[in-house]
This record gives sequence, C-alpha cells and structure tokens, in this order.
Amino acid sequence: LLCVLGTVSCTLFLAVNGLYSASDDVIELTPTNFNKEVIQSESLWLVEFYAPWCGHCQRLTPEWKKAAAALKGVVKVGAVDADKHQSLGGQYGVRGFPTIKIFGANKNKAEDYQGGRTSDAIVEAALSALRSLVKDRLSGRSGGYSSGKQSRESGGADKKDVIELTDDSFDKNVINSDDVWMVEFYAPWCGHCKNLEPEWAAAATEVKEQTKGKVKLAAVDATVNQMLASRYGIRGFPTIKIFQKGEDPVDYDGGRTRSDIVARALDLFSDNAPPPELLEIINEDVLKSTCDAHQLCIISVLPHILDTGASGRNSYLDVMLKMAEKYKKKMWGWLWTEAGAQSDLESSLGIGGFGYPAMAAVNARKMKFALLKGSFSEQGINEFLRELSVGRGSTAPVGGGAFPKIHAVEPWDGKDGELPVEDDIDLSDVDLDDWDKDEL
Repeated sequence: LLCVLGTVSCTLFLAVNGLYSASDDVIELTPTNFNKEVIQSESLWLVEFYAPWCGHCQRLTPEWKKAAAALKGVVKVGAVDADKHQSLGGQYGVRGFPTIKIFGANKNKAEDYQGGRTSDAIVEAALSALRSLVKDRLSGRSGGYSSGKQSRESGGADKKDVIELTDDSFDKNVINSDDVWMVEFYAPWCGHCKNLEPEWAAAATEVKEQTKGKVKLAAVDATVNQMLASRYGIRGFPTIKIFQKGEDPVDYDGGRTRSDIVARALDLFSDNAPPPELLEIINEDVLKSTCDAHQLCIISVLPHILDTGASGRNSYLDVMLKMAEKYKKKMWGWLWTEAGAQSDLESSLGIGGFGYPAMAAVNARKMKFALLKGSFSEQGINEFLRELSVGRGSTAPVGGGAFPKIHAVEPWDGKDGELPVEDDIDLSDVDLDDWDKDEL
C-alpha cells in the first residue's frame, strides 16, 4: 500500500514535521549528505523515502526504527523526507510513499524492497541482501571495494585489522566479550603460519567490514605469550580457536584460504541473527517475494480453522517457528495458508484437498518441490528438512511449471472460526393462499 503522489490529500498536511529524529538509529538523509553517506559507502544501506503526511509511512515508522536498532553496526538504515526533498525522490523514481530501496555493492543500481512492513521482515531482507553481497565479493563479482582497498589487500601483508593479543591483553579483550573472536596462535618461524598470514590479514579486513566488528580476527605469538599457549594447550602451529561468550573455545578446522575463513566468520555472525518470519499467504506478493528471495520456501497448508480452533492452529505454527529457528542459517523462507484458501496452489504442489496439515519445500528458481511424507511434528519435519539440506529427497516439477493464481484473502485474526450464520426466512408477508391458487 502506498500514499500516491499528486492526490488531493497530499496538499493538506505539509506542516507535519519529519518522522525521525537524531535520537533514532535511523539516519536522516538529504541531498547534501546522500552521496557521501550512501553512494560512497561500502556498507549495505536500506533507505526509506517517505512523506510526513502519509499514513502508511506513519505506521511504518516504529517498525523502521526497531529494524534500525536491531541492524545497528551491521546494516545502515536511512530515511529521506521525499516530500521536502523532491529532487532526491525524483532521482530514484519515487512515485508513492513509503518506497524502500536497498543499496548494495553497486550503489548505482538500487533494488526495490518488496517485503513486509514489519521489523522482522525488514531485518530478514537486510540479512539476505548482506549475505548475497558477501558471496558476490567472495566470488570476485563485487564492485564493492574502493581501488585503495584492493591495492592494499593485493599486497597481502597489511595486518591492520588483525588484533595482536598478549598474555596481558587477552582476557580483558576476549573473555566475556559480546563479540565472536577467531584467534590464531602462531610461531614466527613456522612456514604454515607465514602462508596463512596474508589470508588471515585479508579475511580480517573483510570480516570487520561485513560484521561491523562483531566478529574479530586476532593473532597471538605463542612463542612469546607462553601462558596463553599453555592455557589453551597449543601444541602445533598455526592453531585457530573460536571464542564466544559463555561457551568453551572450539578449534577452527576449516580451510585456510581467505574465502574459507570469511565464510566461517559469517556463519558465526548469522548464528545470532533472528529466525525468519513466518508469513501467511494472503496475496500473490507474499508468496512471490518470499520464494524468489530464498533458495527454498517452506509452505505449510494447515487444516481449516473450524477443524482445529485457534489453539490447534497455534500449535502447528509453533512447530514451524521452531523449525525456522533450527534451520535459520539456511536462509529459507517460511509460509503458511489454510486448507482451501489457495486450492490452485495446493493442486500445483500435489496436496490438493486432503491430508492436512501438509508441507512442501519449493525451489522457485527450478520450479520443483518436495513433499513432507512423514508426520507434521518436530521430528517428522526435521527429518524432511535435514534430507533437503544435504540435497536428498525426491522432487517433482510444480504443476504448470509456474506458481498458479494466488487469491487475496483476509489474514487470520488469531481467533477460533465461526460457522456462517444462516438468514432466517421471514414468511409473514407472503399470502400463502394466493400462492397455492397460482400454483394450481
């Protein structure tokens, strides 16, 4: 829903102040600072173009602030009063409010955000875009580095983002830190350590940038800091350990290339991300935006509300939420609908009219799906998703080769269903005698 430019109501409320203030985590953007803050930045940006008089914008404001607070230090969240700064809105083709755009690696090609207007949906989209940006950089498709950064990293020996730790500084920096630490224990004479050094240095810069310092790469010269080496049982070089608050350190046993190290760091980073949002399929946009944005979308068809009541439905939704949390690192989308509400979709997924609750996992790029054969329970769904996550399980093409028509429906109100009330037929004003004669 958008407040459309040029309507009569648009001219009535121009005196309203902007929706954000300096105390928010939302960064106010103007024609003066937009280029420096957004275009020249290497950060991922989510930018809302709004008008203060727009009701949809006013309703989005608390969710936008909440998302900005959650993403602080991870993704930049900004807002443009496009009623006040019409030139900036015009530059990005803004024709209605609110319009949200994602500025990723290529700041000259902003993407339109089409997701839901809850803080959870906004955060999910931001993390998904962040993951894509990082993967592109790892595969060399970036365009997100400045020339200075590239030349510095190509030298390989710049360790400016590797934090050197010692016996004296280790505990106060690492132990009880809210950040994740990946610590390399090395010896200066060790050949493997020398081979790792440029990869570790380059990864440190990448990880610092992509996690805004939430995952830190450090190094300890174990020949000098023997107390630490003894405490953590270091017997070979290099040894890399991962430290997280409240947990025992674990060994990193992955590959030693920059891309391997960055990939593990981003996995550690995403462990603390919120689980994906579970959305009801109330229109075509919900289905398409979710399934297009994720490798798989998990679609459940739950029994009619009259068959389960609110408590029964909520128990099914709770199972889905637990599974969404368990598999959140897979970055899948999660959807549900009521039996019969989207009968065409059911038919295309081979569900069609019976056996509820049902679940299908859909790959929208390949237009293939897999069906849950076991029970709709934590154990049954876990087995189903575990098979999918390792590339197993039988799949079939989506009927018709594309998603069918999706019907717009009212979202569930969270209540028990009610049987439709039949109208009483009032026959008091009907002359039955005349009716009988006519019939005869």
